[in-house]
Amino acid sequence: MKKDNSRLDHKEEQIPGILVLGIGNFLLGDEGIGVHMIQYLEKKELPANVTLLDGGTGGFHLLSHLEKFPHIILIDATIDEKPVGSIEVLKPVFASDFPASLSAHEIGLKDLIETLYLLDKQPDITLVAISVKDIQPMSVELSGPVEQIKEDAARIILGIIDRISYPQS
Repeated sequence: MKKDNSRLDHKEEQIPGILVLGIGNFLLGDEGIGVHMIQYLEKKELPANVTLLDGGTGGFHLLSHLEKFPHIILIDATIDEKPVGSIEVLKPVFASDFPASLSAHEIGLKDLIETLYLLDKQPDITLVAISVKDIQPMSVELSGPVEQIKEDAARIILGIIDRISYPQS
């Protein structure tokens, strides 16, 4: 009998669970790129060990989700001096390791990560930070430069998922 690989238990596969968490306010234009990326990734074929989560504007309600995964990929907007649509992959450990200006919810997200460490949960965190110019009031549309990088960002995220799921020996 052929096994349906998409339904294998994580322990049976020996592939660690990965949470891909998009953070941002969907109603504030580019600031919502994390949420837009989750919607974009939902249309892609992903390994069975990957869970996508629209984290909205973050907050401590996400803690119960974050505690369950050994690997977390965070997708968020950052306001910095880089060109709009720049993608940076970071490996933050503490709040001070995050970019100086993550979008509007930065303090909650940073506090959430530090809370995981205080609870003796040390997930492997990868931050995919996407540079935006500013927060656009009441717009569900992304600016042209940010809209155009979604496929590039998805390729980067899928590469991170592959490296986590199938590490080189």
